This record gives sequence, C-alpha cells and structure tokens, in this order.
Amino acid sequence: MAGHLTIEEITGELSQAASELARYCSSLTDEQFFYQPEDKWSAAQQVKHLVTATQSASLAFSLPKFLVRWVGGKPNRSSRTYEELVAKYNLKLQQGGRASARYVPKPVPASYGKEKLLDKFSSVMNKMGRSIKNNWKQQQPDEYIAPHPLLGKITLRELAYFTIHHTHHHLQSIRERAEN
Repeated sequence: MAGHLTIEEITGELSQAASELARYCSSLTDEQFFYQPEDKWSAAQQVKHLVTATQSASLAFSLPKFLVRWVGGKPNRSSRTYEELVAKYNLKLQQGGRASARYVPKPVPASYGKEKLLDKFSSVMNKMGRSIKNNWKQQQPDEYIAPHPLLGKITLRELAYFTIHHTHHHLQSIRERAEN
C-alpha cells in the first residue's frame, strides 16, 4: 500500500481486514478461540480488544467535524503514509508500548459465544467504514487530528491506517498462537 490511500481504498482495506480476521477466527475451535495462555491474550480477548479500539477510532469519524476539531485541534504536519504509520507503531511496540488500561480486555468466557463476539467485531468495523465513506471527502481526514493512546496526536487518515494495520497485527498474533 504505497502512498496515501483514497477513501474508497481505506474502506476496502478495512472491510478486507475485518473479513480476514472473522473468517480465520471462525475456523478456530471454541477451545482454540477462548484458550488463554499464561500472560497472553486469548484470540477472544484480542477480538474484544479490537472491538474496543475500533469503537474508539470510529467515534472520530462519526462525530460532527467541529467536535473532532475541538477535541483534536489542527494538524501541524502532513499525514504519514500507511507504511510510515506502521513503522511508527512498530517502533512504539519495540520500545515497550502496550495497550493502556481501558483497552486491556478482561478474560472472555466461552459462554459469551464466538459468533456473538465476531459479529460485534464485524459490526464495529462496518460502522467505521460507513462513517468514513458517508461523512468524509478525499482530503478531509488529513485536516483533523485525534489523540491515540500510543501514537499521540495523529490525523484521521492515520487513524484509519492504524485500524487496518492493528487488525492485521492481531490476526497475525492469533494465527501464530493457534499454530503453536
């Protein structure tokens, strides 16, 4: 994904990332999905974490623009490319960055239901995609910023990029655990 993605490309990538994660998690047994290794998150907790993070990100795209401006202010730089945003996120993780308290999921019991959790995840990803598509013109996401708990103030375009990458990041983690 070189350069800046268009609104259509962003919404397409969000949809694709959500589909890939939901499809993979659906293929796991309930035992694999809810199993929590010591000091690690279960696949269910990772999906729950993505629901919380995406709900937060989605809010920035669904609020009236004047509120987004009031909360975030105006950017003092251009949006990073997808690759630059991913590099910054990976650097923060290498430096010990972790999810802050409200984003750390509690254990998810199997009784919650895998399909219920995956439906919730798909729903919040779809809502974010619709909000971007329906409320934002091509360059507007570069003109607003939002606070991110690990990355600081980032443009809304970067927030969309983050949500795409964050989903892929957790899908990779879920795959690695399921294969071990």
